[in-house]
Amino acid sequence: MDSLFHEPAEPTADRGIDQSQPLAARMRPRTLDEVAGQRHILAEGKLLRRAIEADRFTSLIFYGPPGTGKTTLAAVIANTTGSRFESLNGVESNVAEIRTKIEAARTYTKLRDQSTVLFIDEIHRFNKAQQDVLLPHIERGTVRFIGATTHNPYFYVNSPLVSRSQVFQLEPLETDDILILLHRALGDSERGFGALTTEVEPDALRHLADKADGDARKAITALELAIVTTPPDEAGTVHLTLAVAEESIQHKAVLYDSDGDQHYDTISAFIKSIRGSDPDAALYWLAKMLQAGEDPRFIARRLVISASEDIGLADSNALRIALSAQQAFDFIGMPEGRIPLAHATVYLATAPKSNSAYAALGAAMEDVQSNRTLAVPTHLRTKFRKKLAAESGADVAAMQYLYSHDYEGNFTPQAYLPEGRTYYTPTENGLEKRIKERLDHWRRQQELKGDD
Repeated sequence: MDSLFHEPAEPTADRGIDQSQPLAARMRPRTLDEVAGQRHILAEGKLLRRAIEADRFTSLIFYGPPGTGKTTLAAVIANTTGSRFESLNGVESNVAEIRTKIEAARTYTKLRDQSTVLFIDEIHRFNKAQQDVLLPHIERGTVRFIGATTHNPYFYVNSPLVSRSQVFQLEPLETDDILILLHRALGDSERGFGALTTEVEPDALRHLADKADGDARKAITALELAIVTTPPDEAGTVHLTLAVAEESIQHKAVLYDSDGDQHYDTISAFIKSIRGSDPDAALYWLAKMLQAGEDPRFIARRLVISASEDIGLADSNALRIALSAQQAFDFIGMPEGRIPLAHATVYLATAPKSNSAYAALGAAMEDVQSNRTLAVPTHLRTKFRKKLAAESGADVAAMQYLYSHDYEGNFTPQAYLPEGRTYYTPTENGLEKRIKERLDHWRRQQELKGDD
């Protein structure tokens, strides 16, 4: 297998790089062209790039998973626009620190005519009072605010701050983007390992890029661990093999948050895959949730819901399968409990689909909410209520209830609503086709009686 051979690069002038910093910090991009990925917002002609290059932005919020470059991009923006860069952390900072940074920004603007980018990482951790402190200074242009969060800002950041900011979502990096960063770190003699002679197996770098799961920081940190812990051979060459790479990154951590977007997006994809009759996709999302540590009882509950909502009367056995899977999991626990969950997932995904009962209930509830509430017909009331009606002079014949089991086929036409209304429309999918045939027959008899 071919290897990538990196000879020591020519020495460069010392630019004050702190070699004690982690490699991921030293290798942060310094210009927009060095930023890997995020082409949907940073490619030539895209809105954010135009705003940065024209120095025409005020407040920004970057939203995305770890390792996608939120902090890096904020620093690059400050560097590109010639602004001072000040940072705070939503976990550690308080109102006093915010005010200190703002006052310093005001001083620099007054004395040096230099703007300040105030970057706040994990902005969702700030409480309402802390976020509100920023508002007047953002409006006056005292600071150019950039916030970063792994949580959806429309849910976790105060609305006044969001409304004053442009929100950009950063995506996990592609494998090829991460490979670019790894090659750059190996060849950069100023900040990376360019001063070393290295021989790298291509499969080793690709393994690091794949297992990082879109997180550039994770990949670069694993590369650093692999290089600094591998002794050079007699010729002074460090060999980075696939085996070393596998040891360096080890277990892949699935990107997932138990109370944020990944949780909701993944369960949404899971249910929609079942609804869309794709067992392969449903199994993948199930595996992702189980690997990430999602509560299996939550998954089981959603399977039970889907069995009624999406399969319904097309295959009523689906509900029994889902409930059995939930009970089986409670009985045996993990790790074997994943087996009945997979059983139910495949059954539901491959079952015929109908949401007719669910849709019918929705139509009936809308009718109850929006229109006049109908009284119970006299012949359907309790014996006590019918007696009261008779004593008040009501038509006794109209109060006669027809007991269905006294008639052929256990059915006889009679009104069960004071007005003729239809909510349930069965499909012809699966077993519901037989229900449709019976119901059509009964409704025709009701109509014939009405014509009489």
